[in-house]
Amino acid sequence: MDTNLLADLLYPNIKTLPADIEARYPARNLPEGAKVTRFAPSPTGFLHIGNLYGAFTDERLAHTSGGVFYLRIEDTDAKRTVPNGIQIIIETLAKLGVEFDEGAVIDGDNGAYGPYRQSERAEIYQTYAKQLIREGKAYPCFCTEEELAAIRERQEAEKLNPGYYGEFAIWRDAPIESIREKLDAGVPFVLRFRSEGDLNNKHKFRDEIKGEIDVTENDIDHVILKSDGIPTYHFAHAVDDHLMGTTHVIRDESWLSTLPFHIQLFKALGFKMPKYCHTAQVLKLDNGNKRKISKRKDPEAALTYYHSQGYPVAAVREYLMTLLNSNFEEWRLANPDAPIESFKFTTKKMSVSGSLFDLDKLNDVSKNVISRLTADEVYDFTFAWAEENDPQFASVLENDREYAVRILSIGRGGKKPRKDIALWSEVKDYMSFFYDMLFTRETAIPESFSAEDVKAVLADFITSYDENADQNEWFANIKAIAEKNGFCPDMKQYKANPEGFKGSVADVSMFLRVAVTGRMNSPDLYEVMQILGKGQVLQRVNGLL
Repeated sequence: MDTNLLADLLYPNIKTLPADIEARYPARNLPEGAKVTRFAPSPTGFLHIGNLYGAFTDERLAHTSGGVFYLRIEDTDAKRTVPNGIQIIIETLAKLGVEFDEGAVIDGDNGAYGPYRQSERAEIYQTYAKQLIREGKAYPCFCTEEELAAIRERQEAEKLNPGYYGEFAIWRDAPIESIREKLDAGVPFVLRFRSEGDLNNKHKFRDEIKGEIDVTENDIDHVILKSDGIPTYHFAHAVDDHLMGTTHVIRDESWLSTLPFHIQLFKALGFKMPKYCHTAQVLKLDNGNKRKISKRKDPEAALTYYHSQGYPVAAVREYLMTLLNSNFEEWRLANPDAPIESFKFTTKKMSVSGSLFDLDKLNDVSKNVISRLTADEVYDFTFAWAEENDPQFASVLENDREYAVRILSIGRGGKKPRKDIALWSEVKDYMSFFYDMLFTRETAIPESFSAEDVKAVLADFITSYDENADQNEWFANIKAIAEKNGFCPDMKQYKANPEGFKGSVADVSMFLRVAVTGRMNSPDLYEVMQILGKGQVLQRVNGLL
């Protein structure tokens, strides 16, 4: 068959040659060892925690090597594209601290290797596809849906491997006359790759995470261009990763089954393969069993969850790094104040068996991250979150920044800072008793204490409270009130003889804490009273008399 003639019959409008395209995409000028990675989602409007896991891997791999991290939009499947899908992707990732050096932006492209939307690169794909036709490595297929269904039914009945191959590849060696007849009749066609693979052949392949793996050759004549001339993912990614200079492809291990075909494509196109890094899937424990995180069952599957709940970007990044590299936690203990960027990320320390996602651990990491922030930083992050998610609370904060920062300063700093807050959404509850409009009594004094004793303690506090006393003087007064009312002022003495007292000074402090804050647990009570002021403190205590 005259394959040059066939190429012109199938794609007469494509006049460019691969050399013309190559000239548009010169090799990147980067330092030796620099890695070029890409995040390449479909604009479906939904980003999964697995997407962030992969994107963070991409970003760290590129930026720790002095390389480039770019965003490519794989929008060749129009059925899956949603309105504003690209904007959703970019904004969601930005809120989680994922920023790109180049690639698609909301209103176009940023970079010299675009277009970064696959839907705008049809001429490029068709140019390389036409070259494969010339070389006898691709051919048109005019099978109808009914014919393909019949092939599948026969394969199922005969318990054969499914797919378009061997005797089932009925257009593989069709004469040019038959092809021309279909084209003249306007029958649509897809372009298939002519596979020379054999399932009996296996060879070794080096994966950057999983190590050396066995790969069985592909024998399926997969579609590389659909009937509208738009490529399938397989073909598009091979062309784009070559032209955009991608050095490392990070993707979920579920893509391993496609690796044999991708190896064939790169070889057929004459491209150097990037290094592949197949990441283990993100799992969670469910009743003691591990399973994949589900976007239907698990709210934490969606990336929007983390911003809406108010997880600090730094906390999400810290936690992801504990999943990505097994030695990160040890490094963090040795370098508590070092920026995460100084950690030497490597694919060699990534799990090959599955990463277990644990919200409780994420919350612990988040508490640690927030505890190291200044009060002003906590205020700024909380206010920014509240403006978008809780405007009423934002207005409360904005009304008196200085007052809010004083509250957030309690227990902050030092070697053992308080760790009350895991999410920006929790700050409102943490601070609420400082504001009359938000104050509610969440807890009552236990009924095991007599109402008369409680009232006597509170009444003595009202008559003796001195807002100008220092913390030692203030606590000495609490101990004096305790002793006057039959409560032991010394904890060691109380533990030695609890039956000899109505309770301890700790119980007296608890009465005051519940009276002033409406809860059993709160930051340092002396500092709370200092911030509230004497009038507010006495008003709260009087409320229980």
